[in-house]
Amino acid sequence: MNLETRPPRAEPLGVLETAALLRELTAGLIAVDDFDEALSALVRITRDALVGVRWCGFTALRAGEPAGAAASDLQLAGLDDLRYGPDTPALDAIRRREMVGSECLAGEPRWPDWTPRAGELGVRGVISAPVDIDDQVIGAVNLYAGESDVLTPGHQLTAMLLAEHAGLLLAAVRERERRAALSGAQDAALLGDGVIGQAVGVIMTQRGCPPSDALDVLRSAASSLSIPLREVAERLVSTVSRPREN
Repeated sequence: MNLETRPPRAEPLGVLETAALLRELTAGLIAVDDFDEALSALVRITRDALVGVRWCGFTALRAGEPAGAAASDLQLAGLDDLRYGPDTPALDAIRRREMVGSECLAGEPRWPDWTPRAGELGVRGVISAPVDIDDQVIGAVNLYAGESDVLTPGHQLTAMLLAEHAGLLLAAVRERERRAALSGAQDAALLGDGVIGQAVGVIMTQRGCPPSDALDVLRSAASSLSIPLREVAERLVSTVSRPREN
C-alpha cells in the first residue's frame, strides 16, 4: 500500500523522537556555512536518529537544475543524484510539492527505472518530502528503509516536520555562505588596496599571522579608535616607515 493512501494510526515514532532529531539538526547545522557540508550533516544525523530508517538522502535543485545531492551512505549516492535520471521519488515530491513514498517497493509502478536500482541496493521502502530552501534552491529529503512495511504514518509526520525545519536551517546556511563569499570578495579588494595591503603586511610580519587575521587586527583597531580603516592603515605604515632616531 502506498504511503499516501494508507489510513493513519497511532505510532510509537512521534513527538519525542522528532523533537530530538530537530534539536540535533539545529546543533549540527547552526554554525555551518557550506551548503554541501550542511547536506552531509543533515542526512547523517537523520539516519542515525530515526528508528526504521536505514539510510537518508537529499536531492537539491537550483533553477530547475541539479544543484547537489547527499547520501548518508556512499552506496546509495546515485539514488539521490538527478544526473542519473529524473525518475525518482525525490523529483516526484519536488514536482508535486507534496510528500510521496511507498512502504513496500516490490511491484511499485511509479518509478520504473529507479525502483529496480533501489531494490538492488537493498532499499525496500521510501519517503520523499519536499524542502523549500529559498527563492533559488528547492529539494527533497529522502528516508529509506531496508525492510518492507516499516515506514509508518509516524515516519510521514516526522518527514514533514523534518522537511520544514531543514528548509529553515539550509536557508540560513545559504545566507551565511553568501555572506562569507561577499566578505571574502571585500577582503580581497581591501588587501589589493595599496596602503591597507602594506599595513596588513606589517602586521603579518610582526605577528606571524595570515592575511585574514592581520586584516581583522586592522578592523578591530579602526573600531576601537572610531576612525576609518584606511586611516588606521596609513598611521601604521607611516609609523613603521619613519626613520629611527639615533
